[in-house]
Amino acid sequence: MRGRSIERLVAARMARQVVFDRRPAPLLTFVQEEATLRRRTGGRMVLRRQLEHLLELSQLRHVEIQVMPTEAEEHAGLGGSHRILKLKDGKTVGHNEVQLISGLITDPRQVQILEMRYNLIRSQALTPRLSREFIEKLLGET
Repeated sequence: MRGRSIERLVAARMARQVVFDRRPAPLLTFVQEEATLRRRTGGRMVLRRQLEHLLELSQLRHVEIQVMPTEAEEHAGLGGSHRILKLKDGKTVGHNEVQLISGLITDPRQVQILEMRYNLIRSQALTPRLSREFIEKLLGET
């Protein structure tokens, strides 16, 4: 990736951060693979700041962060990452983003499958409290 492409991607991600400050606050839940919390892309200090940021977000009442431990050899998320979005009008949609492909999923049957898969993933991951403790432990090791 060239410099401008990276800058565009970073700018887009930063713009999406406003979701954490919306009022009324939406419920936001995330499950993060342990391996991504250990990867030192950008160096040790970048990783430390990322872990600190996750801990800050996890303190918000409307945010739940869970960690899927690497020792969970098989879990419902091995098919790839996805998002479930519940819209203001009550409709639910899914979103997949893999490498160069990004797509919205609106077919109710496919969305239902993604919702069931996400519920399984959350049940297989560490609880939010144990996840915070795990991230704190990683921060101490970094």
